Amino acid sequence: MHSAIPRPATFLHSGPLRGTVKVPGDKSISHRAIMLSALAVGESRISGLLEGEDVLATAAAMRAMGAKIERTGEGSWTVHGVGVGGLMQPSAALDMGNSGTSTRLLMGLVSSHRISATFIGDASLSKRPMGRVIDPLSLMGAEFNASPGGTLPLMVRGLVPAIPIRYRLPVASAQVKSAVLLAGLNAPGRTEVVEPIPTRDHSERMLRGFGADLSVELASDGVRHIRLKGEAELKPQNIEVPGDPSSAAFPIVAALITPGSEVTVTHVGMNPTRNGIYKMLEAMGANISYSNEREVGGEPVADITARHSILHGIEVPPEVAPSMIDEFPVFFVAASVAQGRTTTSGLDELRVKESDRLALMASGLQAIGAVVTETEDGLLIDGSGGEPLEGGAAIKSALDHRIAMSFAVAGQHCYKGVTVDDVTPIATSFPSFEIMLMMLKGDDNSSVSPDGSANP
Repeated sequence: MHSAIPRPATFLHSGPLRGTVKVPGDKSISHRAIMLSALAVGESRISGLLEGEDVLATAAAMRAMGAKIERTGEGSWTVHGVGVGGLMQPSAALDMGNSGTSTRLLMGLVSSHRISATFIGDASLSKRPMGRVIDPLSLMGAEFNASPGGTLPLMVRGLVPAIPIRYRLPVASAQVKSAVLLAGLNAPGRTEVVEPIPTRDHSERMLRGFGADLSVELASDGVRHIRLKGEAELKPQNIEVPGDPSSAAFPIVAALITPGSEVTVTHVGMNPTRNGIYKMLEAMGANISYSNEREVGGEPVADITARHSILHGIEVPPEVAPSMIDEFPVFFVAASVAQGRTTTSGLDELRVKESDRLALMASGLQAIGAVVTETEDGLLIDGSGGEPLEGGAAIKSALDHRIAMSFAVAGQHCYKGVTVDDVTPIATSFPSFEIMLMMLKGDDNSSVSPDGSANP
């Protein structure tokens, strides 16, 4: 897990960003690849796996419950699964670090196995509410003993046989949907999730790829009905993980806002439930192009090229939020240097991520000179018209990797540097982020502070 010793870094404008980079593997797909491989009987092979701390926490938890998981090379892993229903009692608490995805999805897996597991995490994860997952899993028969407010530390006691349910999602959440479906794998009969607002569908795609009997029906009113037949037998797979579109958004936005820049990010997952930020940036006038479009393991993939652009403020429709929920922090950075006002709403979910991302982005952007108004469920941002922001402030990342990376991007278009109080959380999803920024600037434009840490 990331170091308990904070490491500050200052990010400065030092000319255009140019080059071709490849971002780490998709975090959402990496989590699910490890979990489903561990539930298959036989050996699965995974390439392109994100080796950030969040995914490593998932791998450690699955090992603790009986799966044999080995790293065979950079991004290459083999998993010998135990079969659905075969998870073993862990001998110690499962440490999830900073990973809410690991925690919520694994709560689903444990809920339909005859085991008990205690989940612990870092200070940030321990503040995040788990009630929205506890509610449906309790209906399936699992028992929970959570800390006050439904937070970690938290103990789950699974039930066999679990009770298949029909559950209508009260909020758009791929994590809740996936937790219920994963619990349904070892429940007799059919488990159904009713999804009024579509969310990322990696779980559905991968479950079918592993051989689960899963169907998706789109009703006339646009509501998705996802049905899974339980007591499944999953077959081992070879999985190629595409680049994470959330991680790709950082170099893409950095290129768009930094004069003279042109950056290409290769092999990026373009799942339509995940590409909302690119559609919204294009609506703002971003010069973004796609090439080498193809399909990898059932997921659409492309190379994305972004060139410096004069952006224009827009109103982001609330229904777009699920397809870009993790990318709003860096999107707010783009909006802060656009022409005119950008309006966002329906973003309540951002208040219960690794941090209160609405509050942190509003205060941080204001500190570096942006004009931002925080509302109950969004931000109103009056852009600088393309002019650099003032910068010169120290930003609190609150152990949130996306906050830290967003202000690193902001520093590329400020008169003065932007200091992030702690960049160690970036390792949860994008361990090579600072190195990537230095590569795009060129070695002559980057520096290293006396303690050896990068000052991009």
